[in-house]
Amino acid sequence: MLKLRLLFVCLLFTLSAACTFDFEPPQTGGALPPTVPPQTNIRGEQAVVTSIIDGDTIDVSINGVSYRVRYIGINTPERDEACYREAREANASLVRGQTVTLVRDESNTDQYGRLLRYVYVGDRFVNAELVAQGYAEAVEYRPDTRHTAYFRELETLAREANVGCHPTGIFDDGSLTR
Repeated sequence: MLKLRLLFVCLLFTLSAACTFDFEPPQTGGALPPTVPPQTNIRGEQAVVTSIIDGDTIDVSINGVSYRVRYIGINTPERDEACYREAREANASLVRGQTVTLVRDESNTDQYGRLLRYVYVGDRFVNAELVAQGYAEAVEYRPDTRHTAYFRELETLAREANVGCHPTGIFDDGSLTR
């Protein structure tokens, strides 16, 4: 049953990546089903990924200027934690050398000067894919909460399917905020 559910989730993501929906998610309210892209009219800054720092952080070049970007709404294992390499590689497989679209929520930067962004490669929502694959957990970083419910739904499915980093227990701290 678990394998069937995982296969179903993978099939839904494949189909949703191949389809275009004219859908704008509600800014408040309940969780969105994982088959509905959270944003299809993607507007943001174009950047080229120059380096993969870890599972939720990259370096990019925007018009020849380098910036560090921290993904909004997710958290991946740190360098000294279980599943760090796997999460970093999952991120790299999605964005390495790619032109990405960086979409801002409320905040521009964090306390370390990193840009806070939702990251897209074409219409692939990288933050969401890392959660759905089990390499990131959904974490609410206020005030940047536009996709929190969507990420939590994806995390529930990944946890139930026991994929990615979930078998290690790394995300079992019981906290939904940081």
